[in-house]
Amino acid sequence: MYDQILIQHNNLDNTTNVSLEEIENNQGLTPLKLAAKLGKIGLFKHILQREFVGKEMRPLSRKITEWVYGPVHSSLYDISSVDTNEDNSVLDIIVFGSEMPNRPEMLQVEPLRSLLNYKWDKFASKLFFIHFLVYVFYLVIFTTVACYRKEGEPPFPIENVIVDSFRLIGELISVLGAVWFLYKAITIFRRNPPNFNSLYTDGICDILFFLQAILVLISAILYVCGQREYVGLLVLSLALAWINVLYYSRGSKHMGLYSVMMQRMILGDLLTFLCVYLVLLVGFSAGKTTIDSSNDSLPRGRSFDVETFLCKKPTYNDLRFTILELFKFTIGMGDLEFTDHVQYKEVFYILLISYIVLTYILLLNMLIALMGNTVERISKENVDIWNLQEISQVNCNKHWCEKNHGVPNWSINIACFHLVMNWRQWRSDLGVVQEEDPGNPIIKPQTPSPGETSHTHTHTHTHTHTHRHTPECCPLT
Repeated sequence: MYDQILIQHNNLDNTTNVSLEEIENNQGLTPLKLAAKLGKIGLFKHILQREFVGKEMRPLSRKITEWVYGPVHSSLYDISSVDTNEDNSVLDIIVFGSEMPNRPEMLQVEPLRSLLNYKWDKFASKLFFIHFLVYVFYLVIFTTVACYRKEGEPPFPIENVIVDSFRLIGELISVLGAVWFLYKAITIFRRNPPNFNSLYTDGICDILFFLQAILVLISAILYVCGQREYVGLLVLSLALAWINVLYYSRGSKHMGLYSVMMQRMILGDLLTFLCVYLVLLVGFSAGKTTIDSSNDSLPRGRSFDVETFLCKKPTYNDLRFTILELFKFTIGMGDLEFTDHVQYKEVFYILLISYIVLTYILLLNMLIALMGNTVERISKENVDIWNLQEISQVNCNKHWCEKNHGVPNWSINIACFHLVMNWRQWRSDLGVVQEEDPGNPIIKPQTPSPGETSHTHTHTHTHTHTHRHTPECCPLT
């Protein structure tokens, strides 16, 4: 239906240069951008790979086959409004659209996948590695300043000119780095506001960088105001700074997949476990505190003919102390005192045994089992999410080689991406058929049946490059 509309419009009025696919709606979206924003993989893939063989319909093609030699295909893809050299491009919509479904899967559609891999290999990976080295240099300075800080009331005067001057320079670098991280985080949040659903794909590194910057700046303000409490915030920011090193693990596939798995475990199984465990911990601690609070007049502690009532120590009638002790008991580090002065021993034993069964035996083993099941279930999704996180590092530099062939029948230069594919060498983990349900925005990949050859089996690239090309000049068979 979509192709028929384009063909009918081209047959009725082929004298104007107005293209139906360039008409935008009230949100400034063309049909291709709208399909990307709604996550319609089937329609999105069809538009990108649309090809007409007839000479009259060739201007409507976004894919042009240059030559075919056995299983090897050489094609040109029209990537106008796709690449990031244009405002509100398709890549911007997909990469920064945290609310849209199927973002990782849509980036696997050709020519997006090959274009982004080309950009990553060409320049983005080198820039990312340089950023990593700069951050390590900043982290070494920040750690040195924090570890060799002076004792006493801040701010500290310069006494030893050489040593204190280096310390002051290190402090200024730490604060300036925090300002840069804060500016970068705010810029990302304005473009892609964080929400809980986006944390599964985008990760929590941007939020951690934001918290690190806030803690450093507040610590610097307390330091200038002469408050010794700056040390606590400094320690927390230093711990976050080292944790944020994992952000740069997305540059490596092995480390990137491991980091993605950790984040999904924390936001999924571990968060659910902590919510249930917190309810049980507070409930049983409150019950234990209630039993002990009714026996304040009785002596406490172990007594072996020695009075211990003069030794003040935390008891189980303090809720905070009880919560801490029960938590330590859960991980095998607790030291519960079975006192003989409890009036309701039976109730106390019921609470204790129930707590052990529900937390130490049931919840911990369920957490281990769920984590193992999650690893097997989302292994393929982790690869797609890592690809999305890696692709988000590709900047918006323009890498085009303009070429005007001066064909009289077609005077419009179109940005194209040249791709050569060997269809015999395909990766089995990408050989899936995408089915689109118009009533369901979520696309479910299905493995093709035995003996069925899927047209989405992709691809081993022999070479890729970008240039300006005129479709009329492409030799077609």
